[in-house]
Amino acid sequence: MTDIAKLPVTIITGFLGSGKTTLISQLMQNPQGKRLAVVVNEFGDVGVDGEILKGCAIPDCPAENIMELANGCICCTVADDFIPTIEALMALEPRPDHILIETSGLALPKPLLKAFDWPDIRSKITVDGVIALADAEAVAAGRFAPNVAAVDAQRAADDSIDHETPLSEVFEDQISCADIVLLTKPDLAGPEGVEKAKEIIAAEAPRPLPVVEVPEGRVDPRVILGLGAAAEDDMDARPSHHDGVPEHDHDDFEQIVVPLPEVEDPAQLVARIEELAKSQNILRVKGYAAVAGKPMRLLVQAVGARVRHQYDRPWKPNEPRLGQLVVIAEHDDIDTMAITSVLVPEGSPAL
Repeated sequence: MTDIAKLPVTIITGFLGSGKTTLISQLMQNPQGKRLAVVVNEFGDVGVDGEILKGCAIPDCPAENIMELANGCICCTVADDFIPTIEALMALEPRPDHILIETSGLALPKPLLKAFDWPDIRSKITVDGVIALADAEAVAAGRFAPNVAAVDAQRAADDSIDHETPLSEVFEDQISCADIVLLTKPDLAGPEGVEKAKEIIAAEAPRPLPVVEVPEGRVDPRVILGLGAAAEDDMDARPSHHDGVPEHDHDDFEQIVVPLPEVEDPAQLVARIEELAKSQNILRVKGYAAVAGKPMRLLVQAVGARVRHQYDRPWKPNEPRLGQLVVIAEHDDIDTMAITSVLVPEGSPAL
């Protein structure tokens, strides 16, 4: 790449738990000879995704090429966080060949696109493409409204009824902004679910979009890198619910961090998280736990009542064996005391 060539950036967006971190991990392991850099923007104070990716670091994407922004949506903190981070990555020696940006699951991609029009960076970088990940099972189940059947019936009876929810707007804006959609976890959805998900995506897309099934985050990098979309120059083709709105925020969503004492059995913690999703309408849980008698830290990732966990690394010699879980939900569903009582039931060891 010559000095006058623009550095390509790929924005990877998608609903909560759709598999963005898994995809980037796979790209890091198979970079096709490109030297990658990664920006991770998390919603929450516990840097789960960034630490996972740093654990996957390889010579073509070393740990110093992975930067986290955990104190707000990057499209809301452009001058303070986003621009300095991009400039720092461009100043690395050797310079990255390609930057990947993993947005928060709550982020709207179009405001982030607008950030690439800032004079300080516009002549130096270009948005190679916007990749939207969609969880096939969740999309097929219509989890972007509290009761899809009831909403459809109300809309049929009265077109003036506002049937949108914050989750549906996030999903639709991500699809509308995308150059390609990756349909993740197709095995959980099954053939019928995959087809239904594709129909929903096609109905929401403002233009025909390629939809690629991606099991376990595996996709040939040539499919999603090198698109040459120059998305920052193509704003009008990417409509958003928030077009014409000067600013946006994420007040519809809230997160809390729950400290966890040591747990006796991971299955007990999984059961608590499943109960939380059902009783409190929690969207996302992610973080770490300490398991009694185990030298390894337990990584926990949950989307609704679907919980995955694995031991990711040993506890460090002087590191407190204290777990932490980030819990994310719509604002009205966050009840700190109720959530804590489920995750840390009465009689648990004192913190």
